[in-house]
Amino acid sequence: MRENIRVIGAGLAGCEAAYQIAKRGIPVELYEMKPQKKTPAHRSDNFCELICSNSLKAARIESAAGLLKEEMRRIGSLLMECADACAVPAGGALAVDRDRFSERVTRAIRRHPLITVKEQEVTALPRDGINVIATGPLTADTLAEQIVQRCGGSLHFFDAAAPIVTAESIDRSYAFTASRYDKGGDDAYINCPMNKEEYERFHEALVHAERAPRHDVDVQNPKVYEGCMPVEILAQRGLDTLRFGPMKPVGLRDPRTGHRPWAVLQLRCENAAETMYNLVGFQTNLKFPEQKRVFGMIPALHDAEYVRYGVMHRNTFLDSPRLLNSDYALRDEPTLFFAGQMTGVEGYMESASSGMMAGLNAVKRWRGEPSVILPPTTMIGALSRYIADSTVKDFQPMGANLGILPPLEEVIRDKRLKAAAYAQRALNDLASVQDALR
Repeated sequence: MRENIRVIGAGLAGCEAAYQIAKRGIPVELYEMKPQKKTPAHRSDNFCELICSNSLKAARIESAAGLLKEEMRRIGSLLMECADACAVPAGGALAVDRDRFSERVTRAIRRHPLITVKEQEVTALPRDGINVIATGPLTADTLAEQIVQRCGGSLHFFDAAAPIVTAESIDRSYAFTASRYDKGGDDAYINCPMNKEEYERFHEALVHAERAPRHDVDVQNPKVYEGCMPVEILAQRGLDTLRFGPMKPVGLRDPRTGHRPWAVLQLRCENAAETMYNLVGFQTNLKFPEQKRVFGMIPALHDAEYVRYGVMHRNTFLDSPRLLNSDYALRDEPTLFFAGQMTGVEGYMESASSGMMAGLNAVKRWRGEPSVILPPTTMIGALSRYIADSTVKDFQPMGANLGILPPLEEVIRDKRLKAAAYAQRALNDLASVQDALR
């Protein structure tokens, strides 16, 4: 009898990989160091804990993120099933109640008869059998060192999480509910407007606020992924940088004035009970008292109660174009797969999709069958090809975007129609390879 397949790590990629293996009738051992040991960013004992935002990005299929999620649904993703069941209002995005989501995934994994959960830390890369390493960007130091030695080096960059405040502590007399351009209904976001004078005072305080020390990375030359750039770093780039970034007022009208605000902070619902809200785009490394002081200069947050302050932590990813094939296996060791953010896919569902494909291909390897790589016209296929593209020199994390898809045969000028054509092509091509995904 063949050995079970091992999956190391019960985050988004690891849980999806384990589920895909088990649903195809193959026993899998899922190793997770929680609850015995946690990283500084983790709090819950459950699997698939969402560390940063609770948003899984755009819901529309005619968008890169929405297309990725629809492809995952059609392949049979556990995480998409759980996400859809735990959705909370978020306008045009799919956001989830993070606690219910992780609880639901954990329950499904633990109850699956072919998945054996082993609550122990793995400190060395397995040398036998078929294995999927999905320990994430916060891989524990001992195993991280093993991966570095095996793979000949890794890259580091900072990731940052935004604060969360209680709904009841938001002063609604200074806020209004709306989505940009009235998309998604008016209950999607709480908008906290600022006039020019208020914004400039806030900007000045933010730029000069005291930051928390960094201990686990090279503080002289940190690599910060642009999509998770701390808000105070963005503010240093210029007075209006935030007004063209996370505080852009376009598509919004303050009902108190009848005009577009000078700047706006949007708050996104964190849970189904709508008792907590995330400061959208406000990832930060400010000291906790400074967060309360500076963010309290936004009128609607003058007396905000924080249930989680923003934090900054280390992320690690491989030089995948030099190491991995498009099936997520090491080029020189095809029984050792990597999945998740450590491969260089950026985003929750991007990580889960890599776990899905690593799991599927671990099954193929177990059966002695050739790997399956989705067509490049699909978002999942395009991402897997990007991380394995040896022509990419300065490798950085990549999230779902239409730019990594092959051009359409016909020229379409309208952006929405063009996105719809990309999506239709992708789903048609995915349907043509469904037999290979069994």
